[in-house]
Amino acid sequence: MTMLPAETETLMFTEAAEAPDVVARQIATNCTDMKKLGARLRDLAPRMVFTCARGSSDHAATFAKYLFETRLDLATMSQAPSISSIYRDVLPAMKNQPFLAISQSGQSPDLLLSAEAARQAGAVIIALVNDVDSPLAKLADHVIPLHAGPEKSVAATKSYLASLAALIHLAAEWSGDPALHQALDTLPQALRTAWNQDWTAADSFADAQSLFVLGRGLTLGAAAEAALKFKETAGIHAEAFSLAEVLHGPMALVKQDFPVLVFVPQDGASAGLADTVAKFADGGARLAVAGAHLPDIQALPIEEGLDPVTAPLAMVQSFYRLMNRIALARGLNPDQPPMLSKVTRTQ
Repeated sequence: MTMLPAETETLMFTEAAEAPDVVARQIATNCTDMKKLGARLRDLAPRMVFTCARGSSDHAATFAKYLFETRLDLATMSQAPSISSIYRDVLPAMKNQPFLAISQSGQSPDLLLSAEAARQAGAVIIALVNDVDSPLAKLADHVIPLHAGPEKSVAATKSYLASLAALIHLAAEWSGDPALHQALDTLPQALRTAWNQDWTAADSFADAQSLFVLGRGLTLGAAAEAALKFKETAGIHAEAFSLAEVLHGPMALVKQDFPVLVFVPQDGASAGLADTVAKFADGGARLAVAGAHLPDIQALPIEEGLDPVTAPLAMVQSFYRLMNRIALARGLNPDQPPMLSKVTRTQ
């Protein structure tokens, strides 16, 4: 029988623990180029932003949508890779509009086709990528290196958080918002604190067969990332929903002891949270809530006073350590999910 690694011996644990140093290095190394890119984008004054990504990187794109729309007042649209790789339809008018391609490897064929089609349409291609020698980086007008270093576990952790940090850095330089710069400066320490938060109260989710992960606004991408990790590392069927959207049908699935993990947005998107959580509690759900203290509901701690844009990263960092434990508790190695590989090549 193959012995499973201990918690601290998995690649997922080791790589996720590196995230604070990765983010600190990224901010320092990218500083000059980010200032230049922010200035160019201000001069460009686009009407909207396009994003394109798959998997965990697409969850980063979801974060980008809410970040840019709330902090830059700039409409942000997700461009489906299949439009270029399968349908090959004419792309929407993209001339002089930023096209953010987010990828760890920069190798997926459909993402490359989308970026090439956007470039032909006149878009400004910005690649957020960990491999600066990748095909995606080579066709981009601007490359934002993630500086995550080698990531060997199939489950992306530090590279996902590095993508979010790079998006915050870009928004800070683009907008010139002092609050975003302050949030960015405090992010590495926030991640260090998050890694050591005690989320063991949610270890009981290891017995789940199915569960919901809920977020809204800036935490919706975090919820999607968590749901993916439940599936790929622990074999648990998990679905991510908006705290608002879940009321429109999905909560009918909730039965006694059905697990629900909630990532609470630290801004106005938390409106109605107490009522929504109460509905789940009345239905018998087993709730764990990160980012809020509600009567008779299990709270998962996060650092007080975090900016709404950095709080989701802290939640995800704490979650990664939790997820590593849950996978091992289920007798699975989180570094080697069945039927998956590190680089996914989709058409």
